[in-house]
Amino acid sequence: MSIHVAFTPVETGPAPIGVVVDVLRATSTIAQALASGYRRVLCCAEIEDALALRAQIPDSVVGGERKAVQVEGFDVGASPREFLEPRAETLILSTTNGTRAILETAERCEEVVLGSLLNLDAVARAAASRDAVVVCAGFQGAFALDDAYCAGRIVQLVQSERTDAAIGSELIARAFPNALDALNARTYGPPGLEEDIAFCARENALDIVPRLAGMVGPAAEITAS
Repeated sequence: MSIHVAFTPVETGPAPIGVVVDVLRATSTIAQALASGYRRVLCCAEIEDALALRAQIPDSVVGGERKAVQVEGFDVGASPREFLEPRAETLILSTTNGTRAILETAERCEEVVLGSLLNLDAVARAAASRDAVVVCAGFQGAFALDDAYCAGRIVQLVQSERTDAAIGSELIARAFPNALDALNARTYGPPGLEEDIAFCARENALDIVPRLAGMVGPAAEITAS
């Protein structure tokens, strides 16, 4: 078995299992929402798709952001701290980077799971089951240090043959004494996310693996396993 890291979604090739990482914040938020009691999360690329699904699904809320700011007309934003208690059965989510990465990975990989530091051990066990690619959502199509760090932490836990990119991500992970330092080392994104960064830097707070269950219209349906 082998493990590879794609530092942006466009680098992703076909694989038996794809592990999508958008540690700040989409995959962390989805894991928290499912752990808190949402039955499913529908991930949309476009704002219009999310709003249309809310109109079609009675017991739902729509959340998300563009450039880390809650979208006008959405019920909630994209902070994992907003999802400590369920407000509906279904969360419909659209974010700048993460939900798009999930949809792109779904087109290329046989199975898709979502990784973060919050569910680090659980997702590493899932990734160890077969050849895997860890897909970093990145930042507006470019390399993102926080996602590369999280990918490296997953690589460290998976006993598989590593590609050069996987080795590189592991070296990034080893360069920081702890996750909070790594996430705070990024130079992109707006200020004001300090509490979310601290929340997302906690390792193994959740024993849950968000997993692609299928498609609902234009949205990727994510459920817990």
